[in-house]
Amino acid sequence: MSAPATPRLEGQPPAPTRRHDAGPTALGPVVGGPKVAARQGVRTALRSDPHESDGRFAVAWLHISAPRGAVPTATSKCACGWDRSAVGHDRVAALIGAHAAHRTACPLRNPQEGRAAA
Repeated sequence: MSAPATPRLEGQPPAPTRRHDAGPTALGPVVGGPKVAARQGVRTALRSDPHESDGRFAVAWLHISAPRGAVPTATSKCACGWDRSAVGHDRVAALIGAHAAHRTACPLRNPQEGRAAA
């Protein structure tokens, strides 16, 4: 006498014992297709991308945190590898100046190729 592989729970139907072959199946008629949805004014997922790029992207970031009554902090980062931070009024002010100076010297914002030839 052999016991079932997994005991059945009370009130649950038995698990199907048939195996289904993974083959092509015939699809029935589509109800509520694109024509019906268009008539009802339903938006589809096939519209143009609302976030189309214009070719611009962020290269450098300056994040300043100056809560009232607390010590200010700042972080300056660039995609070229520039990564500086400062804590305190004077150092944050100096970092803001350094960030502005880096914008004019950054190789990503100002490519150096062809400058000597011009």
